[in-house]
Amino acid sequence: MIVPEGGRESRSIHLSYRLLRGLAAGSAAVALALTVMAGSWWYLAARAARVPALEREVAVMSRDRERVEALVQRLEAVEGQYVRIRDLFGRAPTDPLSEVWLPPTSDRRSGTNEARPEHGPTLPSVWPLTERGFVTRGLHEGLQGEHPGLDVAVATDSYIRASGGGTVVDVGEDAVYGRFVVIDHGEGYATLYGHASATLVSLGQPVRERQVIALSGSTGRSTGPHLHFEVLVEGEPVDPLTVVEQPT
Repeated sequence: MIVPEGGRESRSIHLSYRLLRGLAAGSAAVALALTVMAGSWWYLAARAARVPALEREVAVMSRDRERVEALVQRLEAVEGQYVRIRDLFGRAPTDPLSEVWLPPTSDRRSGTNEARPEHGPTLPSVWPLTERGFVTRGLHEGLQGEHPGLDVAVATDSYIRASGGGTVVDVGEDAVYGRFVVIDHGEGYATLYGHASATLVSLGQPVRERQVIALSGSTGRSTGPHLHFEVLVEGEPVDPLTVVEQPT
């Protein structure tokens, strides 16, 4: 019932049950729509709040990509250098042999004028290769502990010669040195030659200074063809470059 102000006649409005249900349903629909809209707004607001963080992540990823590209270029340059070094040491030298003594074969006449170093022990003083090679690692320069000798990169199957006269006291192969030879020179001196592709002497054999005792290789714990050369005094390693001189 509605009573107007001022004493006018009242009016009555009758609402059916169906209309009330319709109004209730409409109100519920409006409330649901408002709730959905509010939830969507909060979701969008939360997503928008993440935009600055995502932009920072994209910036970091872009910088990482630039660093990766720079690293790839550096790796390509290193690979190019490795290929050049591999080509440099990948072939046996063709220069005539110098300052090397090869034991004469049985059919060689005794009248040859080939230089024949005297028998007997001599202290190591000769570069253990017939070529200069490239020193890649020196004494006590290992990243994982002491390195007891000299690593010289050289072509596979290059001649390894005795640094001095003496007797072969050990020859064989193990997991670290690969194929190796040890020569006793007397007076407490010994030399070791490792990573050979082949050894050309036997245990107990006397050798002369500059005599070819092995061929270079990459046996044992090795990443490429080279000679591992040690000079031992009373069983302790000394810097080989203080005993022998690398050719120029």
